[in-house]
Amino acid sequence: MNLFFMTKIILKKNEEKRIKNGHLWVFSNEIEKRIEPLKTSPAKGVNDERRMQTGDVVEVYDYKNNFLGSGFYNANSLISVRIISHQKKFDLKNLFEKRLISAYDFRKSVYPDRNSFRMVFSESDFLPGLIIDKYNNTFVMQIYSAGMQKNINLIADILTNNLNAENIFTRNESYFRKLEGLSEADEILFGSVKEEIISIDEVKYKIDFETGHKTGFYFDQCDNRKFAAKFCKDKTVLDCFCNSGGFGLHAIKEGAKSVVFVDSSKREIDSAKTNYKLNNFNTNAEFICGDVFDFLEKSISSNRRFDVVILDPPAFAKNKKSLPQAVKGYEKLNRLALQVVNDGGFLFSSSCSYHLKKDDFLSAINSAAVKAGRQIRMFNFSNASMDHPSLPSMEETTYLKFASFVVNS
Repeated sequence: MNLFFMTKIILKKNEEKRIKNGHLWVFSNEIEKRIEPLKTSPAKGVNDERRMQTGDVVEVYDYKNNFLGSGFYNANSLISVRIISHQKKFDLKNLFEKRLISAYDFRKSVYPDRNSFRMVFSESDFLPGLIIDKYNNTFVMQIYSAGMQKNINLIADILTNNLNAENIFTRNESYFRKLEGLSEADEILFGSVKEEIISIDEVKYKIDFETGHKTGFYFDQCDNRKFAAKFCKDKTVLDCFCNSGGFGLHAIKEGAKSVVFVDSSKREIDSAKTNYKLNNFNTNAEFICGDVFDFLEKSISSNRRFDVVILDPPAFAKNKKSLPQAVKGYEKLNRLALQVVNDGGFLFSSSCSYHLKKDDFLSAINSAAVKAGRQIRMFNFSNASMDHPSLPSMEETTYLKFASFVVNS
């Protein structure tokens, strides 16, 4: 009989405070030392080291040797440990099963009439490094933890046995996989890759997993699309960075007079057109493949105006170094947008740049309003949709900012 003990990670002095407060990451520069376990064979009385492998579970201790939690270890990543449990002993299969089902049940409680949503949001569902988007009975995963990658088949088994999964595959982002030292290749774990038609608040979308961004759809703006649409009845609407048409399609559903969809990607414009037709809409709609900044400048020069302008740009700040330039970009974008909003109209502006904090985002928009000579009043501020919960202990789990303004001259 062999008795195995986990590798122990000992933190430097005072580095335990964040973990004790509920943060789930241990960074490489916070570690004092690593103590490898011994494999003890009583029959032979021999001790030898059992070397830890990437993705193994380790135990984390403070500098006084007080236990803090257990987590997946990766020596190749800046995030060396992702806490998975605050217990020393636990069954990984039972833990995954309990948390996956809990994540699903929560989504069904907030979206009882929907079959498509973000089912798992990584750390926010206490499954660090794992994202699962559910499209009917197709489950699309993104895995950014070596520990989750090591247990990918176990996760797939739970999805098929407990949640009736018909198709399971990955659509990872290479940038984050590289940070973890993981292969960038996607894989099909069950079933096949095929298109899905989903319904979000009575608006239908055709999801092409082969060509779409991320896992195929941006669920994080669903609640904001529904909110903004309430102000679009009988209004002229401009949907900038429209992607697959989300904001504009919901505006049409709520009775918009006309909608202009603008995106630099022909693929996304084609997707928006497809979804427009899929919903049998007949509202006046214009689909423009082009740069949003250029479109706004041309609209200003030609005196073209809109009652509602919606901005949903990609992240301008990928890291802290790019933040100053990103702030300038958000200010310019909102300045141009404010100049094409009719008096008494609405601006809905968002940012998915985690590194851009709320106060800096709002400051950029305020500066944009001053330069544009417009008066703005914010009447609502929100984050991502309810299927993207956040941890108060981890600001990293809050990234999307969505601000609503009424605009006057």
